Order: sequence, then structure tokens, then C-alpha cells
Amino acid sequence: MQFELKKLSAEAVPAALERAERYRLLNEPLQAESICLDILALEPDNQQALVCLLLSLSEQFGENITEKLDRAWSILPKLKDDYQQVYYQGILLERQARLYMRSDAPGSNFSAYDLFSEAMRLYEKAERLRPPGNDEALLRWNTCARTITGAQLEPRPLEDFRSMFE
Repeated sequence: MQFELKKLSAEAVPAALERAERYRLLNEPLQAESICLDILALEPDNQQALVCLLLSLSEQFGENITEKLDRAWSILPKLKDDYQQVYYQGILLERQARLYMRSDAPGSNFSAYDLFSEAMRLYEKAERLRPPGNDEALLRWNTCARTITGAQLEPRPLEDFRSMFE
């Protein structure tokens, strides 16, 4: 059965954005995602809704990661600010890394290390692009560094790399 979705009024957008953030904080990313989609149906370029949607999707990486990851990455080019594009790329990689840390799959800690390292590189780039007084990228970089150290993550040993011609 297909439903015709109800349209949000323009006056309701600010309150809807607050509600979406509240649902994210309550660990209800599916609710936040739905609200963001309603806002974006009315205002497709709403930067705050795009960021909230990207974060909501990344908070659902444990469920159908491929679809959620693809959708989250597709939002990045819609962000108009270079800093935000780079910063949120780092967030997506960091959240993937944390998913690998919870995995029992062989080599998952090496993959986590690789993703954290790439996120840190992006946070350093974001640090150079950041607006004055915005230290989010530094805080994220420090979190990644502490996670790598605390979990004793290491790069994949060179002998683990296989030649594609073997």
C-alpha cells in the first residue's frame, strides 16, 4: 500500500529541525531521518536538514550499512560549505571505523585503523578550512587518536597484503 505523505508547512520548518535534532539525541535516528525528509521535500537545499539527515543515516550504519552509507555519501556534494563537506566525510569514516571495531571479522581492527587514519586526515584538512572559533575537527581528531591508542589499533602488516597476481 502506498500513502500520500502530508506536506510540512514552511512556518513549521524551524520547529521540525529542532525536533529532528531531539530525536537524534534520543537515539531515534529513524524518526530524525523522516523529519529531515519532510523538511527537504519542502526545502531541498536546507543545509541544516541535510546535515541532520546525513548524521541520522550514519547513526543507522548497523542496519543495512550499504544502503545507509550510499545515501549518506550522496548528501555530501549537496553541502555548500567546503569545511562541512570535509568534516562530515571524516564523521562518516569515523563511524564506519567504530562499526568495524564492534565486528568479529578477521582483520576488522586493521580496517578500523585505516578508516580512523583517513578520518584524521580529513579532520586535519577541515581544521585548515574551519571558521574562527570552531574546533570541532580538532576534537574529533583527538577522539580518533585516543580510540586508536586505547584500543591498540595498528596498521595492517605488509605481509597481509596479497598481490593481485598471486
